[in-house]
Amino acid sequence: MAEPMRVRALKNGEWVEVKLLMKHRMLSRLSWDTGGHLILPHFIQTIRGTCNGKPILHVHFGGSVSRDPYFSFKFKGGKAGDRVTITWVDTENDTRTDEAIIG
Repeated sequence: MAEPMRVRALKNGEWVEVKLLMKHRMLSRLSWDTGGHLILPHFIQTIRGTCNGKPILHVHFGGSVSRDPYFSFKFKGGKAGDRVTITWVDTENDTRTDEAIIG
């Protein structure tokens, strides 16, 4: 299982800003290990976010995103105490879901 994401959500006026730090190796191309075996690309493809079950984010990544990516976004309609849930899926169908409470 992947390492936990760092998820922060803070309300600033009418906007809620969400910041994510995702731990992932993000291999973007074919490569070979020291034994000459092929290593396939392995990176986060999709990120989805919800606030109290309502969709607030849907992003598709390509192979050009760096290792351990940082990502932030803003949305309207959240209140202090609401739950923000972030889920990512990578090219090997591994998933990770983490949550934060809007502060």
